Amino acid sequence: MKLGIVGLPNVGKSTLFNAITKAGAEAANYPFCTIEPNIGVVTVPDERVTRLSEIYHSKKTIYTTIEFCDIAGLVKGASKGEGLGNKFLGHIREVEAIVHVVRCFEDGNVVHVDGRIDPISDIETINMELILSDMEVLERRIQKTTKNLKGDKSLQKELDLLKRVAAFIEDGTSARAMDLDDEEAAFVKSLDLLSYKPVIYAANVSEEDAAGEDNEYVKAVREYAEKEGSGVVVICAKVEAELSELDDEEREMFLEELGIEEAGLEKLIKSSYALLDLISFITTGEDETRAWTIKRGTLAPQAAGKIHTDFERGFIRSETIAYDKLMEAGGKLSTAKEHGWLRSEGKDYEVKDGDICHFLFNV
Repeated sequence: MKLGIVGLPNVGKSTLFNAITKAGAEAANYPFCTIEPNIGVVTVPDERVTRLSEIYHSKKTIYTTIEFCDIAGLVKGASKGEGLGNKFLGHIREVEAIVHVVRCFEDGNVVHVDGRIDPISDIETINMELILSDMEVLERRIQKTTKNLKGDKSLQKELDLLKRVAAFIEDGTSARAMDLDDEEAAFVKSLDLLSYKPVIYAANVSEEDAAGEDNEYVKAVREYAEKEGSGVVVICAKVEAELSELDDEEREMFLEELGIEEAGLEKLIKSSYALLDLISFITTGEDETRAWTIKRGTLAPQAAGKIHTDFERGFIRSETIAYDKLMEAGGKLSTAKEHGWLRSEGKDYEVKDGDICHFLFNV
């Protein structure tokens, strides 16, 4: 899974990126210090994988990962190339979702690019740049499809939809707010429009607000996000930076001292999985214990195909047990079988979060 991090300059974007990926991207108190995109890959913590690996003495333990792409702070006019914006926007066209870092803290030592703290104005500035960038993409695609229509009349439906999307976003509304059927949604998604991608607003607060109730800025962000069906995560980039320097035990103690229940990375992971409707199933044994990320509702053959295309092509059945049931059986499959908890599932089975699967196939 790839997530793109966007935001105005000096909102704590690169500080947050550094903290969650420990990648050491430059974080400075002036715009455009991040010229090339910073890429960081983080492991998705999963206690189930850790426990199963211990039980089966697996030689390898492989967790799923999330790739974060941090681009330079965007400014008004970025879609037209202001602050090298066009180049930056191109870097995040391939991500599954956007993490939009919004400044929700007061600090006289950290300049705001517009000279004031107004998270909704900040959000709208960025959203408009994403929309304007999408308009250019759509205009080029409309021209190309119009030209090709002369030789292929079947493209009329595609052209109509392209024009519909362009008209919809023209007034400043993000494409993700459109009402589309499944076929239309699949096509629009294939265009990699920035304003169509799901968004998580990361409300960056001060250390004082990290554990307390939402401040007025965060409340405004939540209200805005609710209207468009986006996610919100409250984080303190400064705290995350300090956490990144500590070992696990020290992290727990530090979070407890501050009264923070969960670190920002964990919040972001949970929010992105929920937003994108993702789950994990697990394969385990002596050779390897591994988590695999799939869309909720994925059928067993397609889940098997995540491991290898042959598994999907020659799928016979999946021997499946829920993680909780295996733990109830003391981690012993023989005990689980006695209780009837190990199931044989066919081609129509929807894999559930935490399912432990052993796929049988024949090619």
